[in-house]
Amino acid sequence: MLENMAVGSVCPNFTLKDNSGEHWRLDEHAGSVVVLLFYPGNETMVCTKQLCSLRDHWEKYLDTKADIVGISPAYPENHDVFARKYRLPIPLLADPERVVTRRLAKHWFYPISFTRAIVVVDAKGIIREREIMLRAFRPEDESLITAIYAARGDAAVEKYSQMRAHIRTILLR
Repeated sequence: MLENMAVGSVCPNFTLKDNSGEHWRLDEHAGSVVVLLFYPGNETMVCTKQLCSLRDHWEKYLDTKADIVGISPAYPENHDVFARKYRLPIPLLADPERVVTRRLAKHWFYPISFTRAIVVVDAKGIIREREIMLRAFRPEDESLITAIYAARGDAAVEKYSQMRAHIRTILLR
């Protein structure tokens, strides 16, 4: 059984096919912040809202200079239809065997089919943010953008990110 990856760990390299059938390799994006958006499936209400929200706020995401990809168990052909239908600006990676999903986005308590997660990897390949949510919830654009800037090393945003983590700890007590 593969061990889940924690914040501060080196993100393991992986290769998955994207919606155009090309191979996408994590190590080819070294030197850039990479955002991995794990979602349960195409054409589901929450997943579609999440990815369309990213599309609708794309200018803000472009400003971060991060490489952003979506990852779900669907096959490349299914991803291609979904990406074209909603004019999604990011590659969608196919993980039909859920190998990458199990390693990076699995929570010990939630079944794999409920996986909705964000993993932010910094330019050196270190996991800087790893948030796993129940299926009905999705991340807000501003919190994801903040996590991207924090992974880039922006001191003010990093301080905000630490404060947010502290508040989250207090709320979970």
